[in-house]
Amino acid sequence: MLRYLGTRLWQSALTLVLASLVIFFGVRQLPGDPALAMAGEEATPEQVEAVREQLGLNESVITQYGKFIGNMFRGDFGTSTRTGTAVTDLIATTLPVTLWLSAYAIAVAVIVGILFGVIAERFRGRWPEWAANGFALVGLSVPNFWLGILAILYLSVTLGWFPASGYVDVTEDPLRGIYYLTLPALILGTGLAAVIMRQTRASMIETMSTDYVRTARAKGLGRGRVLMRYGLRNSLIVVVTIVGLQLGGLISGAVVTERIFALPGFGKLTLDAVFTRDYPVIQAVVLIITVSYILINLAVDILYSLINPRIRVGGSN
Repeated sequence: MLRYLGTRLWQSALTLVLASLVIFFGVRQLPGDPALAMAGEEATPEQVEAVREQLGLNESVITQYGKFIGNMFRGDFGTSTRTGTAVTDLIATTLPVTLWLSAYAIAVAVIVGILFGVIAERFRGRWPEWAANGFALVGLSVPNFWLGILAILYLSVTLGWFPASGYVDVTEDPLRGIYYLTLPALILGTGLAAVIMRQTRASMIETMSTDYVRTARAKGLGRGRVLMRYGLRNSLIVVVTIVGLQLGGLISGAVVTERIFALPGFGKLTLDAVFTRDYPVIQAVVLIITVSYILINLAVDILYSLINPRIRVGGSN
């Protein structure tokens, strides 16, 4: 297990180094001059040059990259060229909103997706399976932004069940915070729930037709126990794969949902930074999303080894 974990750790570290190179040099290929954007369109060449000197843009690219790496390990991402605020302060304010939203959405998606997938397998050829497949079809085919608009129109404006916009800090008022995040989380998690439902159903159908399941039934075990102990457990590796791949995507893909529901999250910060060529914020945002993907994939690999020890044995060879 330790050898397997060590292999995954150095692979993750190498990925992070390569990602930092892509982030740093890729951001500098964006059109526009951040010094000019910060100084203003009417600034004189001397003023623009002074801003470039202040931001360190006159130094060589290698020197800038070295400082970027050093500051990154110290948790210092610089100062926003747009607001003059420390980037870490901006991230500390906006990232928790997106994390709470993503965590809520993934919880809803996993519960609903697995439940509907088991129901679809259990009642194959009957109306519960048709209903579950219909839900999956809607979740996969209808864009989130359209679902969000419809949800606001009918569930918020017409029925008044949920607030149409706004955010309450979950740590200060948990109940109100969860209530305000419920509708955005449902919208954000719909597509993922549909994918989990379909994959769970397909995996369960395959698992329930295996020899060891027939043997368990022949021993007299009840269908419910066979379904949960043998069918669902052996199908979890598919669910873990999907959740691992999609969780990082939820963090980066929450931009649209946050815009629709006016949430002060990572999405708003990202869009504002891109539109104003705010290099420090863009670098920090992309780096955090990249690190999230790396950590999630590492966690998925570890869960793989716990669910199926054969993966651990194979990975250590």
